[in-house]
Amino acid sequence: MLRWNEVSTDAQAAALMRPAVSASAEVEAICQAIMANVKEQGDTALLNMAKQYDNRETPRLLVPLSEINDAEQQLSSELKYAIDTAYANVKRFHQAQLPKDIKLSTQPGVLCELKYQAIEAVGIYVPGGSAPLPSSVIMQGVLAQLSGAKTVVLTTPVQGDLPINPAILYAAKLCGIKTIVESGGAGAIAAMAYGTDSVPKVNKIFGPGNSFVTMAKQLVAQTIPGMAIDMPAGPSEVLVIADERANPEFIAADLLSQAEHGTDSQVILLSNCALIIAQTEQAIERQLTALSRRDIAAQALANSSFILVDSIEQAFDVSAQYGPEHLILQLADANPYLAKVKNAGSVFVGDYTPESAGDYASGTNHVLPTYGYSATYSSLNLLDFFRTYTVQTITENGLKNLSKAILPLADAEGLDAHASAVKVRLEAMNRGNE
Repeated sequence: MLRWNEVSTDAQAAALMRPAVSASAEVEAICQAIMANVKEQGDTALLNMAKQYDNRETPRLLVPLSEINDAEQQLSSELKYAIDTAYANVKRFHQAQLPKDIKLSTQPGVLCELKYQAIEAVGIYVPGGSAPLPSSVIMQGVLAQLSGAKTVVLTTPVQGDLPINPAILYAAKLCGIKTIVESGGAGAIAAMAYGTDSVPKVNKIFGPGNSFVTMAKQLVAQTIPGMAIDMPAGPSEVLVIADERANPEFIAADLLSQAEHGTDSQVILLSNCALIIAQTEQAIERQLTALSRRDIAAQALANSSFILVDSIEQAFDVSAQYGPEHLILQLADANPYLAKVKNAGSVFVGDYTPESAGDYASGTNHVLPTYGYSATYSSLNLLDFFRTYTVQTITENGLKNLSKAILPLADAEGLDAHASAVKVRLEAMNRGNE
């Protein structure tokens, strides 16, 4: 337990220090080599990498449509219900975000419009790792579906020669995704960025991944004109603010739910009660033994901090300094404090709002800024799948009046051609009135 007001500013900073993200020169060099290989050899490179990295003796790239359509027959009724519920809630929440065009006159004769247009082709990356992630398909696929994107490509790694998990396929089917590519890592990112015979080229790539996926996303955004990505990605993290009446078992469970993501995950507890912190540490020890991923969670806990603050108000100041991906408020009454929330990806209010609800089925999106990026980046939302552009329409009288602002500004900036583009029109109007 660290007593916040009794340690130096250096010690405070150390308590909030995130684990180092692997973004080494070696990772970058490997990704650049993979990307160059995919750019040159396309599908052949992807198939070779499936053998090399995923131990696939007879790899394929595209999942047949019949396999996608039949996937639900392989699901238990409980899992199908869970996916259906998550899909419906996420769709309902994000459907409310559908944008509306804006059209108004800024002054007589000057009409300005803001228009929204779906990004035509989007790529969705779904990590493979040790477990299938149908929730990741839903969180990204629903938004692509609602936006009306013409091309949606989903890539995911498949280990060995087992068939792709039917939960992934069923979630993709609900989202209307028909192009599913059995490929992962930097190679899959490169395939979506450059395009291959089997993988359509996209304009924007979404989704989390390991250090190689993250590096490849950054590289394609930096090197391919017009290519975009959703946001920088880092290890999972959660910060809990708890008062003296909070339930230590609940707190421990929430902290462990993030710690089990990976060894580089980070969890932080802020409380104004030393007893709550001590009881939470004891609860973690008890609960940890029952987890299948306890070794991973235990390593993540080594990166974590349990901090005693003087007040709940101070806890919000510390939280803002950290900028957590997930912020959980286990407070008797959180409402008076909501205005104090700053730099958080997603907020979970009350004893009965676990972070796992947002990860799966409450309706909010679980693709969130990590590693302190919550100070400048937002949670994934429907507008991320749109681009905006403006339109202006000006009448003769509108331009006459507006020229009184355009010409002096063009003059002040020394841009004669800008001024001339207005003057020639004014002169034409004057001739027409003679």
